[in-house]
Amino acid sequence: MRYVAAYLLAALGGNGNPEAADIKKILSSVGIEADDTRLSKVISELKGKNVSDVIATGYSKLASMPAGGAVAVASSGGPSTGGAAAPAAGQ
Repeated sequence: MRYVAAYLLAALGGNGNPEAADIKKILSSVGIEADDTRLSKVISELKGKNVSDVIATGYSKLASMPAGGAVAVASSGGPSTGGAAAPAAGQ
C-alpha cells in the first residue's frame, strides 16, 4: 500500500509518470526502505494510466463491496432471553 500511496503522491504532485527513483525518494523521506520487487510491480501496473481513472475505478470497486459485518437485530416481541422471569409483586 505504501508503494501505491507514494506513486499517487508523485503523480498528484505533477509527475505524470513516476519512476522508481521518484518513489524511493518519497519513501525514504519518511524512513521507509523500498523493496525493488514490490516497487517494480506497482510501477508496471500503474504505468501509463491516468491516476484519476485509477482512483475512480477503485471507488466503484469499494462501493460494490459489503461494508461492516452482520448486524444483530433486536426482536421487539416476546420475553428477553436474559434469564428467569422476576417474581410477581406481592407474593
